[in-house]
Amino acid sequence: MSALKYLLEKEFKQFKRNAFMPRMVLAFPLMVMFVLPWVATLDVRHINIGIVDNDHSAASARLIHRVAASDYFTLQRVTEDYPSVLEQVEKGNTDIVLEIPERFERNMEEGQPLPLQISANSVDNMKGTMGSNYLQQIITEDIAQENASRGREQTEPGVSVSVLNQYNPTLNYRHFMIPALMVVLVIIVCGFLPALNIVGEKEAGTIEQINVTPVSRMEFILAKLIPYWLIGLVVLTLCFIMAWAVYGLVPVGSFWMLYGISILFIWVMSGIGLIVSNYSATMQQAMFVMYFFIMIFMLMSGLFTPVQSMPDWAKGISACVPPRYFIEVMRDVYLKGSTFAQLYPNYLMMGGFLVLFNTWAIISYKKQQCLIRI
Repeated sequence: MSALKYLLEKEFKQFKRNAFMPRMVLAFPLMVMFVLPWVATLDVRHINIGIVDNDHSAASARLIHRVAASDYFTLQRVTEDYPSVLEQVEKGNTDIVLEIPERFERNMEEGQPLPLQISANSVDNMKGTMGSNYLQQIITEDIAQENASRGREQTEPGVSVSVLNQYNPTLNYRHFMIPALMVVLVIIVCGFLPALNIVGEKEAGTIEQINVTPVSRMEFILAKLIPYWLIGLVVLTLCFIMAWAVYGLVPVGSFWMLYGISILFIWVMSGIGLIVSNYSATMQQAMFVMYFFIMIFMLMSGLFTPVQSMPDWAKGISACVPPRYFIEVMRDVYLKGSTFAQLYPNYLMMGGFLVLFNTWAIISYKKQQCLIRI
């Protein structure tokens, strides 16, 4: 333990003496939290929709058929039980609910107003906003065609559509993006930087010097990773504070759930960083590989594009991307107040990634040490 304490002291001193790293650790979160939430926006498709049909008429059946035929929506179920559909919204299986009232067809025939209600899961602001707009457009076109077939004016009868946005009532896209951007910061601090640090030791030749000392490999690796674990938690805490101070965003759920999944993810990213450092001989190689992983993580994790909107092959890749499960927990706890009972599969997946990548890192590190000795 004395050797580990000495190595940790050495790492913190090196970090403090570095003119670039402390500034980056402070500047990068500020840039991500203050700049990206204002500029990111994307389109969505394959929005899961549930329909509550209280009319059971030919007119309601035609409207349901038009919605199901749209590329924007995936029809989950048609039922009379409104609470059961809202339960699916709570579980994250349904994104939007359309409620067709009683006397829908009769009101249409009599030229009376047609009150329809849309309930959108606005945890994902893009899905909530765009899905509601797409659905209103389909409803308007359906009513217009029916009016034309009956020889009525296009403006009769009036369509009254009320939209209820669940979990993000103000439809603030930043509230959707900010929890995910925190994940990006953890990836950089706890995966990218440790990998570059270890490869830098390789290039400087200090690893070979340490290998001939009584310091164990485990102590050396822990001394390299623990500072970044602590820095990652500090950066995450700063992000929580900035999200509250700048955007008024506080988690509806438990902070302990956020820190719990964060610690697991930090360990996962440390394992990935170790793997990259084990197979990289130079800083350039490590940077190229880590940039590759970061791009995959950002594109396939649901950071910008909802996973449900991806093609099937991309969904398969997304299932193997650790940040996807971290982002889901961050958003659901922040915006929905989800509990551990609802999100435990994400924790199990993160635990599996932790075992996989860290076991791989240990095995590949031992192999690299054998090659060095040869």
